[in-house]
Amino acid sequence: MSDQAILLEMKNITKTFPGVTALDKVNLRVREREIHALVGENGAGKSTLMKVLSGVYPHGFYEGDIVFEGKPCAFADIKQSEKTGIVIIHQELALSPYLSIAENIFLGDERAKHNIINWDKTRDDALVYMRKLGLDENPNLPVNKLGVGKQQLVEIAKALAKDAKILILDEPTSALNENDSEHLLQILRELRDQHHISSVLISHKLNEVAEVADTITILRDGKTIETLQVERDSRGAASISEDRIIKGMVGREITDRFPKRNNAIGGVIFEVKNWTVYNPDNPERKKLDNVNISVRAGEVVGLAGLVGAGRTELATSIFGKYYGKNISGQILINGKEVCLDSIPQAIEQGLAYVTEDRKEFGLVLIGTVKENTTLAKLKKIARGGVINEHEEILAAEDYRKKLNTKTPSILQLAGNLSGGNQQKVVLAKWLFSDPRILILDEPTRGIDVGAKHEIYTIINNLAAQGIACVLISSEMPEIIGMSDRIYVMSEGRITAELEGKTATQEAIMGHILSN
Repeated sequence: MSDQAILLEMKNITKTFPGVTALDKVNLRVREREIHALVGENGAGKSTLMKVLSGVYPHGFYEGDIVFEGKPCAFADIKQSEKTGIVIIHQELALSPYLSIAENIFLGDERAKHNIINWDKTRDDALVYMRKLGLDENPNLPVNKLGVGKQQLVEIAKALAKDAKILILDEPTSALNENDSEHLLQILRELRDQHHISSVLISHKLNEVAEVADTITILRDGKTIETLQVERDSRGAASISEDRIIKGMVGREITDRFPKRNNAIGGVIFEVKNWTVYNPDNPERKKLDNVNISVRAGEVVGLAGLVGAGRTELATSIFGKYYGKNISGQILINGKEVCLDSIPQAIEQGLAYVTEDRKEFGLVLIGTVKENTTLAKLKKIARGGVINEHEEILAAEDYRKKLNTKTPSILQLAGNLSGGNQQKVVLAKWLFSDPRILILDEPTRGIDVGAKHEIYTIINNLAAQGIACVLISSEMPEIIGMSDRIYVMSEGRITAELEGKTATQEAIMGHILSN
């Protein structure tokens, strides 16, 4: 790689917020025709550094220098950085759902003359960028008709339309299934090899980082720890292992990614029998078909399956029938049939649901850690409809310590915490509700390996207390590493039940695809 010129250099970048140094003399070099991974734990400074680069934090609001193609840059806003050829694609996609693919690609840069849009040129030019990415949809199709993977490609097409020389992708595969993730990584390779476009990839999925990156820069506590050059053998295997990256990220080796659990498993306390649910948008279509599962006290039961298999629909239809129409079947707790027709009823019966989307459904982001902690069961700390603030403070502090939540105080807004710490607040909220059954839907999505290990330890501790846990995860190693038993779902049905100790990824995929 020594013959590749330096495309971008960030020198001694320092960014402070009141009372916090988010970046401390960080350095980053990206070469031409390179996929450069930027990794670190939540709160390490990755997104802050990219916001400095893209002009979200304008020049004058940070210290240090940005040099692009040999020229010093002082971006006042995002438009200036994009005009230079630096385009950022955020984790939350910035698409207008009801506009077409073509309209989204040129949004803000319309193909117009005298303020009149040339629709033929809009569609023709859109097709040029779509074909580069293998996106063969009709350019007139509304974006909301696409899956998340193809929406991500529309975002990349938007970037290419801005003549991007370097793409910044913040957790681009966090919401994608395995096939869509692999397709996106292949697109990055093609952009590098065929169009000479460099990428900065921010990701917690270290297997993807090792698979695709040419160079890896590791941040920890707002500082540059090291930059690793990745060599590949004739089969494409990387010279840098995931364990090596983890050691740089957390400052120590994590010898056991999935902590062992040795608690005794009791009798069945939660059963779902003959559970059938119809799609609320299409009441004639079954979403879940005669599903049967059981969970024992102190047991972690995994739900494996591809995106769209019905795992989240199963969880949300059980949890107060939040999802679905024409629901039939039985739910039994400790052998007794219970009625869970609303979320308050589900909570009252000891059921808790940690949603896969903590920002949308799990937290009140403008609320404090204290307020979020007690939200699911306010009656525990209220008398006559009035909250006892002293009890609320004690409860929030107790869970902050138990879960090791990193926050300046329980009065910090939940939206200001890192992803891993937000997830701990969601867990605290549901633990405060005194659950007997805890459903965890993608509990480690979008958080770093160190925070994942802490979440796994919390799950193990809950199981040791006799709580029945249901774990939904799209990460096969996580399902296998954490589950005592695994139910495999495909197209709304249970296709297999496997023992966690003997389950393999190949066996799970075989049962998924054999449906």
